[in-house]
Amino acid sequence: MRALWLAEGGEFVPPGAGDFDLPPIFLGITKPMVLAVLSIAIIIVFFLMASRRLKVVPSRFTFLAESVYDFGRNNIAREIIGSKDFMPFVPLIVSMFTFVLVNNIFGIIPIIQFPTLAHIGFPMALSVLIVYPLWNYLGIRRHGFAGHFKHQLVPPGVPKPVLFLLVPVEFFVKFFMNPITHGIRVFAAMFAGHLILLVFTLAGQYLLLEAGGMLKPVSLISWAFAIAMTFLEALIQVLQAYIFALLAANYIGSALSSEH
Repeated sequence: MRALWLAEGGEFVPPGAGDFDLPPIFLGITKPMVLAVLSIAIIIVFFLMASRRLKVVPSRFTFLAESVYDFGRNNIAREIIGSKDFMPFVPLIVSMFTFVLVNNIFGIIPIIQFPTLAHIGFPMALSVLIVYPLWNYLGIRRHGFAGHFKHQLVPPGVPKPVLFLLVPVEFFVKFFMNPITHGIRVFAAMFAGHLILLVFTLAGQYLLLEAGGMLKPVSLISWAFAIAMTFLEALIQVLQAYIFALLAANYIGSALSSEH
């Protein structure tokens, strides 16, 4: 990242969107790309190590892995998709939850300190290239091509004259806006949270190194806010991973449901 205070005159330059545009590390490979691959490796190793020596009384590490899996399986997939259809989608929901969670948490880990999903391409790829093609495929397979569109666009009991206005709106929302907003939710939260942390951290640095003597102690207040915001950001990172997986399960469930 570029320096956020200028040596000449000590003028403070606040962080902005340009600070998320990281230069390539090697041959066009950027830090977010490396972190995305690293997160996959971490998740695979985590579950492999937890399932290596299964016992009747699990170790704390195994219990943690089982809790993560159980949360994705029962609290998200089963609860939202339904007990009849949820099992084939448990790997997808658990994978999405853990992938988003690990990449979000990268934003508060020292040295790494970058939430991968603050780059909009990653959450949009998950929503536009995975969730929504699957949503359409499942809906068409369950209800037929025309039935899928009718199932999604025509609520039961709506008077026919209203459908002339309602159907175009429903089509725009469900087939264009939902894929976009699904990814934007987590992107916006990670982008804004990381930006706030940068503001407080670098403002503290500026006040300590560049401000006058009376203002230097204020740097401690700025860093205290940065620490407090880090804990809040950790909570938001977990919630956003849950919300992303929850919405994915909701769209899958809506495609498979017999009722609108």
